[in-house]
Amino acid sequence: MKTNHVLVDYQNVQPETVSELDSEVFRLMVFVGANQNKFSYELVTAMQRMGERAQYVKIAGDGKNNLDFHIACYAGRLTALDPECYVHIVAKDKGYDRLIDHLVREGFHVARWESIPDIPILKTKSTAPLDDKQSAILEYLMKRGNQRPASIKTLSGSVSALFRPKLDEAEVAALLEQLRDLGLYTLVGNRVVYSFPG
Repeated sequence: MKTNHVLVDYQNVQPETVSELDSEVFRLMVFVGANQNKFSYELVTAMQRMGERAQYVKIAGDGKNNLDFHIACYAGRLTALDPECYVHIVAKDKGYDRLIDHLVREGFHVARWESIPDIPILKTKSTAPLDDKQSAILEYLMKRGNQRPASIKTLSGSVSALFRPKLDEAEVAALLEQLRDLGLYTLVGNRVVYSFPG
């Protein structure tokens, strides 16, 4: 399974805990400002349980967007070292979005979420089970790996062909909308950007 790197902008988002990330697929970096010294007990103990998979990155010095630049640097380094990994930037700051759009266009798996529970792989664990058709589509996409359909048109055609009899356009559109609402993919123009490992 691919590695999911979670980069938290702690100046921007202060999670009480990160216990939901205590799994082998996750690596956590909590970026803190030079003068930030207060952390919840729950956050600290959850990070300790993660061992080497979790770390603090304390920024030296102050300055506008200093922490943001560090996160951008680490996101670039992580994707260069492992182009197949997933990088989740946890921040409410929309200033990251242009950089993320660029990385996605270059073929990397990078996204911004406003909180840790918004990360799609966590949402799919906590939501009700997928129905049979959704599960079949997800299984198909996971098996395809890097060969997943890249455009919404190709994805629609592939989904329709999975079933006998083939699904009509309205059924396919409804299923894809449900999967999109679950956070399993997003659209950048007509391009499909998947948000789950495999």
